[in-house]
Amino acid sequence: MTMETQIVGCSKDGLSRAKKYIEEGEAVAFHTETVYGLGANAFSDEAVLKIFALKGRPADNPLIVHVHRDYELSRLIDGEPSYAAALRKAFLPGPLTMVYPSTGKVSKYVSCGLDTLAVRVPSSPAAQAFLREVDLPVAAPSANLSKHVSPVTARHVFDDFNGKISLILDGGACSGGIESTVLDCTGKIPQILREGLVTREMIAAVAGDCLVYKRKEGEKPKSPGMAYKHYAPRCKTAYCHSAAEAKALYAKESEQNGKPCILCESKAAAELAGYDVLDLGGTGEAMAQRLYALLREGERRCTLLIGIEPTLRGGVMQGVLNRFTRAFGGNYEA
Repeated sequence: MTMETQIVGCSKDGLSRAKKYIEEGEAVAFHTETVYGLGANAFSDEAVLKIFALKGRPADNPLIVHVHRDYELSRLIDGEPSYAAALRKAFLPGPLTMVYPSTGKVSKYVSCGLDTLAVRVPSSPAAQAFLREVDLPVAAPSANLSKHVSPVTARHVFDDFNGKISLILDGGACSGGIESTVLDCTGKIPQILREGLVTREMIAAVAGDCLVYKRKEGEKPKSPGMAYKHYAPRCKTAYCHSAAEAKALYAKESEQNGKPCILCESKAAAELAGYDVLDLGGTGEAMAQRLYALLREGERRCTLLIGIEPTLRGGVMQGVLNRFTRAFGGNYEA
């Protein structure tokens, strides 16, 4: 069914309309500090299944539940280790999703049959206003069609869901740029399931230690972003490791009357004067913030997007490299 999709600000009227749609079992797109989310009432089977259908999302890929900072977590989680409380105090609200034993109160489809629940408290004022207005847990993956580049502006959401959802709450461009870190807090030592802006080093400094999970072949995903191709632009892509490789690919595409473009960190961009270049920046934080916007810009303006793997390592670059590699089909391993 086609509907009119409206982009509205987080005014009193906009928030009231968003609450109405959520209570009616519809999906609403909303801003967070990482990427835009496509949210629905986590207590409703029908609403949660609608998210999977709208995105074309695999049925075994779990969702994250979003709540405001004062929501009573004991409604949703069945206890937590002492390190989890310390991590919440240190990093929330913020770009950290924490996985706990579930009380089973939300729809069974949120966790795809697992007995755990991923919970996030976003720091975005727009997200907090929306979540306070609805005052219930909102199940929300990123607000993009499955496998496409994640959205960091309201317009990106509109491009994927125009005519499919009624409302996009516009909170501006997302400052973080890549999805939240997902942390398993069900064991004695916290374990990262998906890397993001809150790094292993940051977590270990609070919790005393932190592991990074490596998914085994055929194992059911414990977290979003683990099992499927993600973040891919809708144009041809090529993955390489140097400016020289990129120049050769660029020349070949140009000879075939194509429109190539190169996405790379600032250090590589300096070697590519005269080429059409999208500059990711020179720090991990800059690259995280710019990655998805530039992937979307690349698909808009070129026939071949050439990605040069960044050389910077450490900190948030683990999360950046994970997304960069998967967008271009490379084989980087942390």
